[in-house]
Amino acid sequence: MSAIILPWKKAYRIIFYDDRRIRHIGTVSLARTTKGIRPDEFMIRRPGASHLQKTPTKDLLIALRQGSVHLTMRDPQMEEFLASLQISFEFTSLCRICMLEDRVTPLDRETSIRCGREQICPECARKELSRELSHLRKLGKKTRNYIEDLLMEHRDLEAVLAIIQPESPDMKKSLYDRVEAHPVGKTDRLDELPVPRSFLDVAGVETLMPAQQLAVEGGLLFGKHQLVVAATASGKTFIGEMAGFKNLLEGRGRVLFLVPLVALANQKYERFNDRYKDIASVSLSTGVSRLNLPETRSVARRDAGSDIIVGTYEGVDNILRRGRRLRSIGTIVIDEVQMLEDPERGHRLDGMIARLKHVAPKAQFIYLSATIGAPHLLAKKLNAHLVTYAERPVPLDRHLLFVERDAKIPTIKRLVFEEFGKKSSKGYKGQTIIFTNARARCHQVAEAIGPRAAPYHAGLTAQERRDIESKFAKGKIAAVVTTAALAAGVDFPASQVIFDALAMGIEWLTVQEFQQMMGRAGRPDFHDAGRVVILAEPGGSYSRESKATEEEIALRLLKGIMEEVAPFYGMEESSEEYAANAVVARGIEGDLESMNQKMVGTLEDALPEMEKHGIVHRRGGVIELSPFGRVMAEHFIGIERLMRIRKLVRKVEDPLLILADLECKTDDEEKKRR
Repeated sequence: MSAIILPWKKAYRIIFYDDRRIRHIGTVSLARTTKGIRPDEFMIRRPGASHLQKTPTKDLLIALRQGSVHLTMRDPQMEEFLASLQISFEFTSLCRICMLEDRVTPLDRETSIRCGREQICPECARKELSRELSHLRKLGKKTRNYIEDLLMEHRDLEAVLAIIQPESPDMKKSLYDRVEAHPVGKTDRLDELPVPRSFLDVAGVETLMPAQQLAVEGGLLFGKHQLVVAATASGKTFIGEMAGFKNLLEGRGRVLFLVPLVALANQKYERFNDRYKDIASVSLSTGVSRLNLPETRSVARRDAGSDIIVGTYEGVDNILRRGRRLRSIGTIVIDEVQMLEDPERGHRLDGMIARLKHVAPKAQFIYLSATIGAPHLLAKKLNAHLVTYAERPVPLDRHLLFVERDAKIPTIKRLVFEEFGKKSSKGYKGQTIIFTNARARCHQVAEAIGPRAAPYHAGLTAQERRDIESKFAKGKIAAVVTTAALAAGVDFPASQVIFDALAMGIEWLTVQEFQQMMGRAGRPDFHDAGRVVILAEPGGSYSRESKATEEEIALRLLKGIMEEVAPFYGMEESSEEYAANAVVARGIEGDLESMNQKMVGTLEDALPEMEKHGIVHRRGGVIELSPFGRVMAEHFIGIERLMRIRKLVRKVEDPLLILADLECKTDDEEKKRR
């Protein structure tokens, strides 16, 4: 029979066992006598019994001499006692919590789990973890399994508990993973490349970044169409600038630089105008605002004949849909081309690209994105050379915290000011972008943080947004709180991104949207590293129809893989693009079919339905659009919405009631789609 001895209050606890089965449990106190250290009082009980019985100390000595003796830690008094009686002993590692419950569980490096300053067994660690998780009542089974997996992986209970204790999180322990930076190899100097001297003088770039080097090696400066997929801040915009100015200044045509959002178009316009105004004229084309007020319209040149036209997708597409021509176009840059996957706007971007290929067949197309699933397949569909650079210029730490909704804002506030108190080796303060799901929440979070934070969303005027952008650039504010809908258009050099919500409105983010937003943390010219913090609410949801919960979505997004860009368009989207393509084709059926074939997505055959309603007429290989067909093209609507409008106009006189009916119908359709 073996004995395990461990310190117990002011005495010692002794467990007598064989084959890990406990036979007796005793306590003994030691006292120094003239013969040395000897047992003073020895008490013993059987497992399951509650009362200790006083036992002669000679029984203890007999028992210790009969079997092996194990000490759980160094103890000079006990070691001296055993040595004086010539009782050999060895040290062993056992789970202390098990021993308190009359169990013997040996520990080793592979199985033990750190708990504070001691090691415990996996079973006890799981019980401790379960007790700590008990206050998170809505935690899903998948999430509990994930946390237990983390426990087994990290072997540190405190590190795992850090993700569910936002009131005092240790960010080193809440780390989900780290995306390492890639060391930059030797790249060409700009003056070594075949670019015009006038561009070289104003470009402000001396040496290429790795993604730019790969684009140049892939034929960028020799007219090659390219799909460039590289991380945020890897220099993608300048790839478009190099191709555009080489073509422009060498007489091959003007430049179109297209982006998804007005805010981003304004930023690009101002940057291009400041840098290149001495060698090229720059214009802005963002279409007509729904509210055409002075405060919503930025001050900019709007000449369609300028050397460089910076515009939104819809702004430039509207020119095409009205049957106007864009002449002498040498380079077309489509920024944020991952918008092809957008359920509402993807078909319009897809159609616009096909229409631009038709009106500018000799133009060089450059497609830019930070996040694309199966990019080699998309490159093939776009007939473009693929340039990929997956490495980030700075490392990115990704943290996951499970936080109740009421604890989110205090956690955000602490993280924002913690980051703002840091300064990078480049001399810039740490600043934060906070993504949430609604404009009202933007204001709520910003007000809670205080004057060092500002809400930033599409509901602000252009001037208000520019003021916030300026303050952020100057380091005067610590954070902007924005909606997920503006993820592609937010160009703030932030070191930290915080997800207050993992939804866009009431829809969960896709893996691609999440990675796009996440990638905005950490810029090489400003920061040494980026940090992403996901605050996931256990059991949280933004729609009654969603069965998934926010903490489950967080795990799905962190582990997710982006899917191939292969959309299928329904009748509404297909009919809208058919009408727009028909305008650009000027009714020539062969040209119309060619444009349809060049689209990435798959169209439904909309022609029979459009003929049925008299929207198009076929005459000898020519497709003629009716006035209603032209309305569809110019106003970005499909056949179902057009029929609804026609029906309402006949029945309802008040235009506001017509508008209300259309919007409610749209909401209903969105619910059905979800």
